[in-house]
Amino acid sequence: MIRKASLDDLKRIIEITQACANLMISKNIFQWNEFYPRIQTFEEDVKNQTLYVIENNSKVIGCLVISDYMDEFYKKAKWLTASEKNIYLHRLAVHPDYQGKGFAKKLMNYAFDFALENKFKSIRLDTFSGNPQNNVFYQKLEFKKLNKIYFRDQSDKPFYCYEKVL
Repeated sequence: MIRKASLDDLKRIIEITQACANLMISKNIFQWNEFYPRIQTFEEDVKNQTLYVIENNSKVIGCLVISDYMDEFYKKAKWLTASEKNIYLHRLAVHPDYQGKGFAKKLMNYAFDFALENKFKSIRLDTFSGNPQNNVFYQKLEFKKLNKIYFRDQSDKPFYCYEKVL
């Protein structure tokens, strides 16, 4: 089941993102760290009603932000469509115990359905260049890899922008 997150979900969401960060670091993927993601960011996502969680047997096992807000850093990107009526995806996470079982794809399909139902033109996101698994995942979902952006608090390596035109 996928639903909007509540403040009561935040402790579990932080457990999930910390477990994901630890797994990535163990694989020398330095995408998430002590600066990102933070509980304050997820609190804002809940306040804005953009954070969704996926449950398995009534237990929260993952999350995804689905927003129509274009962050300032995305304005530098060269997108495939005009920057109007677009969806932005952030902070996709599935607890490592549940990875490889299709839950991330279910969250992404939920985002696709949401975007189509609300007549958005495209779905945009970014992912760390040093995370080959994520890059393959998004390309298999027919996202087109575009240009690079940088988040210096997270890494000196670039993040790739991706867009899927609907």
